Amino acid sequence: MQKLSLFQIPENFRGRPGWYVQLWWIVEAILFRPTPQFMYGWRRFLLRSFGAKIGKGVILRPSMHTQFPWKVTIGDHSWIGDDVVLYSLGPIQIGNNVVISQKSYLCTGSHDYAKNDFPIFYEPIIVENECWLATDVFVGPGVTIGAGTVVGARSSVFKSLPANKVCMGSPVRILKDRI
Repeated sequence: MQKLSLFQIPENFRGRPGWYVQLWWIVEAILFRPTPQFMYGWRRFLLRSFGAKIGKGVILRPSMHTQFPWKVTIGDHSWIGDDVVLYSLGPIQIGNNVVISQKSYLCTGSHDYAKNDFPIFYEPIIVENECWLATDVFVGPGVTIGAGTVVGARSSVFKSLPANKVCMGSPVRILKDRI
């Protein structure tokens, strides 16, 4: 069982000093989230200003959230929907022409429940080009979703998926090829 009094955040886990992390959270709350829908360029600018690599023509809805933008890469012409969470304790790489639909949650981190000190860890998430994650999809640490794959609404993805498939379920399973 975990003994939370033993827990410690690993050194440089956030990738930036604490004040910088807090500054991002303030900027996100005051300058990012309350913006009108059409201000995609402004939101791209803010994320880039904090180290995110954002491609051209990316659509970022104002209600999306990223924990640490300096760990996020989004390719050209991708869409990040309303209430999407990019929980970027580790790197999140989203390819070109990707749709991450509303309320989806990409989570790069977790805890090792088998150890008393309940250590936190992260593993990268990669969503390759031309994928579509439909509404309310959960993607766990260390997952790669192959190019062109569709993941159906309310699916939970804990293992990597091959390219050009249609997948659905919790846990997700492959249904058919995407033609």
